[in-house]
Amino acid sequence: MANGSRQAAWEFFGAELKRRRENAALTQSELGTLVFVSGGYIGQFEQAIRKPQLDVAQRLDTVLQTDGFFERLWKKLIKDQPYEAYFAHVVELERLATEISEYAPTVIPGLLQTPEYARAVFLAGNPFATDEYIEELVRGRMARTRLLKDVTRPKYWGVLHETTLRVRVGGPAIMAHQLEHLAAAVRERKVVLQVLPFAAGAHPRMGKMMKLMDFEDAPPTVYTEGVFSGSLLDEPVVVKRSWASYDQIRAAALSPEASLALIESAAEDYRRCASTT
Repeated sequence: MANGSRQAAWEFFGAELKRRRENAALTQSELGTLVFVSGGYIGQFEQAIRKPQLDVAQRLDTVLQTDGFFERLWKKLIKDQPYEAYFAHVVELERLATEISEYAPTVIPGLLQTPEYARAVFLAGNPFATDEYIEELVRGRMARTRLLKDVTRPKYWGVLHETTLRVRVGGPAIMAHQLEHLAAAVRERKVVLQVLPFAAGAHPRMGKMMKLMDFEDAPPTVYTEGVFSGSLLDEPVVVKRSWASYDQIRAAALSPEASLALIESAAEDYRRCASTT
């Protein structure tokens, strides 16, 4: 399904939600209370600005007595896109975010990846996959990276553990290109990056990736990921604790200037290694 067609389908989802809510004589706030989200969220669902998670779609069916309509439509829309269901909402929220702050403990974040690096990551996780399947995954990831090239891009502040610079993904030439890509994004002031060095030792949320997102008209969220699963959380207490952890990680990291120097030095090391092989 093309992006335009998918958006039109989500608009249909929102229009149906509004129609059935009004038929039930419920305000957005009243319906939100019944399905455990804010009235503002219901309004954003109806305008196709924000997409509900599966459990919310299921609760909408229960409250509005729609016999699984919203759940079936949700599953159809999520299935027809190049992202895992647990990650699809994150992609939508990235487009709406005014600020994205990310901690990456082991892998360069998807928004900053080059096609070659992304392909190597996908191949490592799918050693028996067809070329067509791998290329579909790469296209989906590259579509996300366009976000940081837009004039209206969100502010992006990333903290990368030094592990992300040292683990050879795809070989030295691919790593050199990937790190040069990071350095270029920093020098073009599209992103701010810091590196948390090995010397920093123990730190909050060790080994746990975090993506924190702020929005103009919605509560902030935090996304964390496990094995074939992800958690998108907007409970204020959880988000506040996550921000506190991120601030501690950022404080322990090298300055942006020192981080850029380390990234460029690592890129040069990989480039020399690639030229001798």
